[in-house]
Amino acid sequence: MLRAHRAIESLTLDREEAHLKDQLMPKYAEVIYNGYWWSPERRMLQAAIDETQKNVSGVVRMKLYKGNAIVVGRKSDESLFDESIATFEDDAGAYDQKDAEGFIKLNALRLRIAAGKGRKQS
Repeated sequence: MLRAHRAIESLTLDREEAHLKDQLMPKYAEVIYNGYWWSPERRMLQAAIDETQKNVSGVVRMKLYKGNAIVVGRKSDESLFDESIATFEDDAGAYDQKDAEGFIKLNALRLRIAAGKGRKQS
């Protein structure tokens, strides 16, 4: 069930939502393990997790074989996948390669600052 649910989440959550949910889950498990089901922190975490699940719905086809559960198909009306922009060929103008220059410069800023201070990157 978990594998199927994660397969639908991969279609319906954007990358940052999925990453944040994955970061919250260990804390959520810890809070419950420690017996804090009725605590404010568990309710706060629950609200965040519930928010991520609002658009998670669809159908997953699984193949069960020798103790393995393999996702062989998935579809959702809430899917964020858009085939028309999933290519660098004809994406109807959704992506301009010139946009990457600013993105790369911005993301590399912390590395350039560290290099300017003489710090080596491992």
